[in-house]
Amino acid sequence: MTDLAHNLMNQLTPFFELFVLALNVFSIVILIWGVIIAGYDFIKNEFSNQGRVWMTKQNNFIKNYLGSYVLLSLEVLIAADIIESILKPTFQDILKLGILVIIRTIISFFLHKEIEEAMNSKDKLEIDKEKMK
Repeated sequence: MTDLAHNLMNQLTPFFELFVLALNVFSIVILIWGVIIAGYDFIKNEFSNQGRVWMTKQNNFIKNYLGSYVLLSLEVLIAADIIESILKPTFQDILKLGILVIIRTIISFFLHKEIEEAMNSKDKLEIDKEKMK
């Protein structure tokens, strides 16, 4: 039974290695896509005829939006690293995975906090606009 499991794992390893490579490429695509969208929004924002305060708030929303793509990209990288750590459980792979998880957790915490503050600020602005009417 052990030989069967070992043989099966040896035959599936190339597939999983390709899958890990695909996940790494997909993570890069997610990140590039987020940068393109955030860059487009930033340029559009810079050429708008709005006040500097409004533009600063919009830039904060753009930054948070880009941060969500960074987080998604990191999540995909973590999934790839988990699979890779299962295939080749070296100390270096496990250490890299641990560092990625810590970085993702820290970024997620602060990004969530910023998004929450931005949403509260946006809600407050809308309430203030309603009061002025």
